[in-house]
Amino acid sequence: MNKPIAEACLRNQQPIAEQLAQLLPAAGALLELGSGTGQHAVYCAHRLPHINWQPSDIKQNLESIKCWVDDAALANVLPAIELDVDHPWPIHCADYVFTANTLHYISLDSVKNLFAGVSNILPEGGLFIVYGPVNEKGEYTSEGNVRLDEWLKRCVNPLAGIKDIELLESMGASEQLTLLDNITMPANNRLLVMQKNKRSK
Repeated sequence: MNKPIAEACLRNQQPIAEQLAQLLPAAGALLELGSGTGQHAVYCAHRLPHINWQPSDIKQNLESIKCWVDDAALANVLPAIELDVDHPWPIHCADYVFTANTLHYISLDSVKNLFAGVSNILPEGGLFIVYGPVNEKGEYTSEGNVRLDEWLKRCVNPLAGIKDIELLESMGASEQLTLLDNITMPANNRLLVMQKNKRSK
């Protein structure tokens, strides 16, 4: 099987890796949700050798991830695992969680399940990092995002679509995840950095 290539990954992998290098200076285990082709896993892990990278996705995407992971043969990238946010998770702890271009592909119910799962596996102070487009106060931030949202609802899932950052912040807070930063990225995307709250004594 030839390695599948997602053009969006080719465009965004460098700026994402640069931000992750700043956000994740300490060694640790990272779970990537929705690894897709596997391109982000090998590109970022190569540049973050102190991070043990665990790719994951739904079953039909695992073979393509395996192609990229096997070809890269990086010591800090684990074999991809099957993970559907709407079902019990096969992993129970990670220092960090990262996902790129997933939240707008899934329904709000699935986003809620995703936040709950992330909160369950992160330690206090652990980071959840989300890359992708968001709306602000119910408004699209670009014409490109308008077209993307229309395509998602028409071709992917009527319940999919770009989510409001205010709603994501609220949903995260309900799962003890506090928004620390909202970083502007190329092509009208954002990098949201959330942290698992420390338990009150």
